[in-house]
Amino acid sequence: MAQIVTSPARPTLLTQAPTAVIPQNRRYVLALLSLLIGLLLAFALSLMLGSVQIPLADILATLLGGEASRASWTTIITDFRLPKALTALLAGAALGVSGLQMQTLFRNPLADPFVLGVSSGASLGVALVVLGMGTTGGVLLAGLGLVGDFGLTIAAILGAGLALLLVIVVSARVQGVMTLLILGLMFGYATSALVNLLLYFSIAERIQAYLNWTYGTFGGVTWGQMPIFVPAIVLGLAGALSLTKPLNALLLGEAYAASMGVNVRRVRLLIIITTALLAGTVTAFCGPVGFLGLAVPHLCRALLGSSDHRLLIPATMLLGGSVALLADWVAQMPGSQLVLPLNAVTALIGAPVVIVVVLRRWGMRSP
Repeated sequence: MAQIVTSPARPTLLTQAPTAVIPQNRRYVLALLSLLIGLLLAFALSLMLGSVQIPLADILATLLGGEASRASWTTIITDFRLPKALTALLAGAALGVSGLQMQTLFRNPLADPFVLGVSSGASLGVALVVLGMGTTGGVLLAGLGLVGDFGLTIAAILGAGLALLLVIVVSARVQGVMTLLILGLMFGYATSALVNLLLYFSIAERIQAYLNWTYGTFGGVTWGQMPIFVPAIVLGLAGALSLTKPLNALLLGEAYAASMGVNVRRVRLLIIITTALLAGTVTAFCGPVGFLGLAVPHLCRALLGSSDHRLLIPATMLLGGSVALLADWVAQMPGSQLVLPLNAVTALIGAPVVIVVVLRRWGMRSP
């Protein structure tokens, strides 16, 4: 494991200073435009394909306020596929950006909210609500109304925020990045132990509800919950966009950022808040969706060939939404009534990316 630690003496694409934007403006514009087109195509596919295939013309007619050629298709689009597609788009963007921020803050390519215990903390907060109150994210939230939505979202955000604050405090006392990651994993094991205790003393119905939630899904957010889900994600993404310059400065370390006039403590706190808001909200409504926050930032760096967050954050939003939509589309298995666990699909997408990152970093090490 020590072979994958970022070496200050050998800068990589993750830690090097942002490359010049002006000479390659055309390339970046084309890349972002391609990502936008890919996102629109993935969004259209998620509305068209499923257990029932709906023609694109009927999709467009429904989105423009008309009616599809079949009444049942209108219901499927407006009540099921459209909110699920919007949820996947926003959740993928949120997880991608939160993973990008974690990788920059800790200067480690394998960092994401899950590895550092953020999602584990959010899961513990949700477990306390689910197993203590008998409700869960998405499907069962509708029974509690607005109060239930707020309670579960706040529980997840507080759990994620406390977990990340703990990691930050520990990071000030340890020098090795791998030590920090190990401590984050240990926190994840500790929260899992607490969840297991809650499961042990819970009734069967609540246990099954929580287990279903852990598989992850983008289909549990209803239109009634959108007024909470959408503003929370948009606020977190807007906060991340406002941190592009400090994030660029942090690429070369906190000492360099401080020498450039960055208030490192304030920026670190803002990164904590935005990451907790993004990861916590997605975890509350969609479950602990893994690998997107880890894989998407690397895919964007490879596509753009840049570490400039002014480019990476918008690209990560677009690609994160596209990957989430495609993962949900695969999980739905178009033409079949069978639905795969979302986390299984995202793992199949993200694991190869992690393997490539590890092998590339291994190859960059001197023998």
